[in-house]
Amino acid sequence: MAAIAVAALHEREPERLWPLLGSALTELCGGEAVIYKLDEWSERRGTVGTAPDAAGAELARLGDDQLGLVRAGYPFADHYAARPDRVPLTALRVVGRSWPHSPTARLLGDALGVHQVLALPLPGTTAPITGCLVYRSGRDFTDDHLDMAQRVQPLLGGVERQRQLLVEWRSAGPAAELDERAADCALTPRETTVLLLLTDALTADSIGRRLGISARTVHKHVENIYRKLGTRNRVSTVLRAQRLGLVPASRPA
Repeated sequence: MAAIAVAALHEREPERLWPLLGSALTELCGGEAVIYKLDEWSERRGTVGTAPDAAGAELARLGDDQLGLVRAGYPFADHYAARPDRVPLTALRVVGRSWPHSPTARLLGDALGVHQVLALPLPGTTAPITGCLVYRSGRDFTDDHLDMAQRVQPLLGGVERQRQLLVEWRSAGPAAELDERAADCALTPRETTVLLLLTDALTADSIGRRLGISARTVHKHVENIYRKLGTRNRVSTVLRAQRLGLVPASRPA
C-alpha cells in the first residue's frame, strides 16, 4: 500500500491517478475489476472510470438504460445517503439474499462476469457520495477484504484531494508548460499542491487537513519548497512562484 501511495503522489497527470489506484485495489481487496465515480451516483449522469481496461470495454457496449444501472450504484447510494458512516460494505451484506436477484446483479453477471460488489466510499464525502466499487466473481468478499478496504480509505481520500488540486493547478495555463516549470524547479507533484495552498495563506494545520497529512509532513514539504526556490518565508516563496509562473499571480500571497 505504501508503494501505491508513493507512486500516486509522484504522478503529475491527474487523470492517471484513479486508473493507477483502481488497478491496485483489485489486488488489495480481492477483486477482479473496479469502477470509480467522482461525481453524483445517478442513473442519468456521471462519468464512470474502470480498471482494468477490459472492464471499460465491456461497459462501453452497454446501452444507456443498462449503464444507468451501473451509474446508480445500487444498493450503496441510498445506503450511505441515509447515514453518516462511510464504512466499506458489500452488496450482499447491505440487502441480503435479494442482491443476486436484483437487475444490477444480473447485469453485472452478464456484462462483466462478476457477482459480488464491495463499496469503498471516499471518507468524509456527503453530497455527492463518491468513491469506487470493487467487483469479483464467486463468493462474497471476506472480512479480511473489508478490513483492507477500510485501511486503504484514507489513502484514496488523500489521492482524490491531490487530484483535485492538480486539476485546479493545471487549469491556470497550458499543462505541459506548468509541468515543465515545476520540473525545472525539481518540485514534486505533492510539493506543487502544497505550494498552491500556500498561496491561499493557509496554516500548516489547514493544509494538512486539506491533503489528509500531518502538519509535520506539511512543514517538511514547505522546507523543501523553500530550498528549491531559494526562499526563506512564505511571502517571498509565493512571490517567487508567481514570477516563475508556477502559481497564478491572481491568487493571494
